[in-house]
Amino acid sequence: MTLSMNIMKNMEMNTVMNYDQNPGESPLRNTEALFERLARSNFRRKFRLSDKDFDYIEKKGIETIRSHAYDFIEKRLAPAEIPNDGKQTPMRGHPVFIAQHATATCCRGCLKKWHGIEPGSQLTKNQVDYVVDVIMEWIKREESWKF
Repeated sequence: MTLSMNIMKNMEMNTVMNYDQNPGESPLRNTEALFERLARSNFRRKFRLSDKDFDYIEKKGIETIRSHAYDFIEKRLAPAEIPNDGKQTPMRGHPVFIAQHATATCCRGCLKKWHGIEPGSQLTKNQVDYVVDVIMEWIKREESWKF
């Protein structure tokens, strides 16, 4: 199975599409609008996965990358108080970090501006699922641009 087929299969099987209907927890049904807005941002659209990143994804597998995304979000973005908010996500070193910057899921300020998720309280499970799904969707889309 090619990487793109693997990503697409896993996205179809694992993407949670029924988020709570609370502010900041809207379903991915607005994914196209979000990605169109991100594409208009000079800063966001400059982020791209490298061949090294794709090799890492291929080596580890998409489920491991998804697991890493959950781990990073739970530790670096989900807490109510983040002492280094705005600086907690490296600009390189892991495909998820690149995706976080590309999708404005890198800090609580960006989550508020781009996704309507207010800072100051712990992210809910649904919000964490939403953030991870946005990150994984971006990775899937990046993979399609590779060829």
